[in-house]
Amino acid sequence: MPNQPFVTVTGSAAAMREENIDTDIIFPARFLLITARADLGEYAFHDRRFDADGNEVQGFVLNSEQFREAPVLVAGANFGSGSSREQAVWALLGRGTRAVVSSSFGEIFYSNCLRNGIVPILLPKEDIAVLMDAAESGAVFTADLEALELRVEGQPPRRFEIPPERRMAMLKGWDETDQIVNQFGADIDAFEQRQRKAQPWLYQKEQDT
Repeated sequence: MPNQPFVTVTGSAAAMREENIDTDIIFPARFLLITARADLGEYAFHDRRFDADGNEVQGFVLNSEQFREAPVLVAGANFGSGSSREQAVWALLGRGTRAVVSSSFGEIFYSNCLRNGIVPILLPKEDIAVLMDAAESGAVFTADLEALELRVEGQPPRRFEIPPERRMAMLKGWDETDQIVNQFGADIDAFEQRQRKAQPWLYQKEQDT
């Protein structure tokens, strides 16, 4: 499934003040047998959203009408820690999350976000507290990957950093294969032409067909 290009996203932000929200909370382990990326959004935060009878848990932020479709999450420290399951990111993306703001992330989760079209925004802890208050008040957030800014109405813009190569890939909606082909395609073609001349037998079957 191709990634969605990311330039800016604007909308409400859901505040999750709890720290150490791990990938098992984001995507419970019992759903790991579901390997298809599509439609995983319904399982995001499943055990926080629903009780044992399948009823929505009142008071969970993503069950409120105001934040049910919030494209931005403002989370406590160490968000996405725990196992390396990529389904956690797929589930977030499936529910409409395009940016997560926190003072720290699980390392593998951070990398999985960058590869799958979610912008992980690292900001100082003191900023996160202010942003959570703004989110709960209903402020509009804009995550701008092109300008590398997080903008919240009524507040000065905040700069964030994303590795340059991943930023380019996300702006264009490239997966890792797309990124290699688009950045190094000319070098790959040149190598192949040299190899065809130096080792033509490697291409004999291709030529015969």
